Amino acid sequence: MLDPPIGLLLNAVTGVAAWPLFPLLGGCAVLVPVGGLGRFLMTRVLGAVRALADFHRDRAARVLGHKTAPRPERDRTARDLAWLAVHAVVGPACPISVVALFHFARVILYLRTAESSPTVSLTLSLSILAFVATGLAAIPLLHTLHARLTELLLRPSLAGRIRELAESRAAVIDAQAAELRRIERDLHDGVQARLISMRMNLGLIRSMTDADPVRELAREAYDTAGEALAELRALVRGILPPVLADRGLAGAIHAAALLHPIPVEVDIDLPARPEPPVESAVYFAAVEALNNVAKHSEATRAWVRLSHSDGVLRLSVIDNGRGGADPAAGTGLDGIRRRLSAFDGTLTVHSPPGGPSEITMELPCALSSQKISHS
Repeated sequence: MLDPPIGLLLNAVTGVAAWPLFPLLGGCAVLVPVGGLGRFLMTRVLGAVRALADFHRDRAARVLGHKTAPRPERDRTARDLAWLAVHAVVGPACPISVVALFHFARVILYLRTAESSPTVSLTLSLSILAFVATGLAAIPLLHTLHARLTELLLRPSLAGRIRELAESRAAVIDAQAAELRRIERDLHDGVQARLISMRMNLGLIRSMTDADPVRELAREAYDTAGEALAELRALVRGILPPVLADRGLAGAIHAAALLHPIPVEVDIDLPARPEPPVESAVYFAAVEALNNVAKHSEATRAWVRLSHSDGVLRLSVIDNGRGGADPAAGTGLDGIRRRLSAFDGTLTVHSPPGGPSEITMELPCALSSQKISHS
């Protein structure tokens, strides 16, 4: 870390060096509508402003003993320019104020030398000491204050940081969804196809041989391949059900309701499809909720309602069972809550003893323009 006197001097030098950047910015702003030259020059000048701001931001972090946090690109330029305007004034002003204190002490020293009265001479001596002490104390204080001002002006805004984190989380979720789709395709088109081919060959071997040991081995291998194929198909459906990819969220929920052990009435009002990661999360949340109904509710009937309005996707699963569902009881509701939280979704459970139970899930999302099929 630079010593405070050198730091103040550096602030003054860079503050004065910042003055020519303002007319350059104004001239570039005039030239920007003209053509490529203006944009080229503006990019270079803004790059110099950014480099100077980043340099002082790193220095301020070292002075204050803080770590520098990444800044969102959206608000960097405006904050850099605001800091430059303040730094161009405060940077030179800090050392000038210290020099002024020592200059006053020098002037008073001159007056003291010329003064013959002991009382006045003592007062002037005390004044000299006061100015010198103030100047010496002001150097580290102004150095720290300049660092705090730089950190305040250049640190990322809370709204910008939240927006950046939300965008990075969405990018991670999209990447995970794309990777799951790739794994599903590889399993479906690769491993599953090979198992089917192997099982067909084993069936041919079993039908073509008359030797009992060979037939028995072929039968066992055939059955084992069938079990492996069934497990693989279950795994593929758990990653990304084909009905979800082909028919969307509405079709997938209809299919899950048809396979449910108790009657499920489905009411869906969804004009278009959500994004694939949201579709997957809501589908598996709905399936988990229906599984809970079958396992724990002792219900004889269930209802699923899905709609989208005001930018929010709402899914309700209702049953006429015994009630008493508790997210903290390990019935899978806490897992649904965690799944939805990745999309800023919420889970509301209304399940009084004796029933009925209603589980409501809400996720903020936009719908695509692609129409969904209810057939």
